[in-house]
Amino acid sequence: MKIHAITLILSLLAAVSCQNSNNSTEERLSEQLDSTQLLTNEVLVEDITPATRINFLPIDYDTSKWTELIRLDSTILLDLRYATDSNFVGEKMYDCGRCFLRPRVAHTLVKVHQQLKKQGLGLKMYDCYRPRPIQWKLWEKVPDRRYVSDPRKGSMHNRGAAVDLTIVDSTGQELPMGTPYDYFGIEAYPAYQDLAADVLANRALLHEQMKAVGFKPIRTEWWHFSLPGQGAELSDMLWKCY
Repeated sequence: MKIHAITLILSLLAAVSCQNSNNSTEERLSEQLDSTQLLTNEVLVEDITPATRINFLPIDYDTSKWTELIRLDSTILLDLRYATDSNFVGEKMYDCGRCFLRPRVAHTLVKVHQQLKKQGLGLKMYDCYRPRPIQWKLWEKVPDRRYVSDPRKGSMHNRGAAVDLTIVDSTGQELPMGTPYDYFGIEAYPAYQDLAADVLANRALLHEQMKAVGFKPIRTEWWHFSLPGQGAELSDMLWKCY
């Protein structure tokens, strides 16, 4: 009689455990469905991070001429200042922030990012390809060749062959570089030396990594680099916003 009672108890416990297990599984599946929802029967764009979101969106540009950088590596951070009013003209210039470059430029930049990741670091982008219509808007506000390239001649940004960027740590925090982005003064010159030792080391690291793969700096901005030898034409291409 005792044996039958014990068997019955064990059977009931097993049934309860199985039910709890099933409920737990169903709850987990429900949570997953709630967190992902659907985008054309798969995932809602609003429910995923901007870097991951791009992989769910259709390619809406000529891939023979352009590459969207975070489609190559979504761990590269974007802080595209001309898509905000946090820039030297204090006004939003881009309708939305997307980082396009000529394909070779984009692939070469990813090499820099991958090297930095080995040190627990990475890249953050301030500006990439800049459409020439935007260059005209900047020129109308600041018609000074020391700070803005004449759009009639254009710049490497207008060709998709230049970038403005910095280095971040593993938490996304920018390394100290001595001046903010778009600071116009000798303190932003790469050759300027009256800076803290860590700032000089950070600038040196950025320049060494960029120059190692062929990027060239300019005299007045620690954040600006271009990749020569592209032969890319000036472009008026304006990207779409999602």
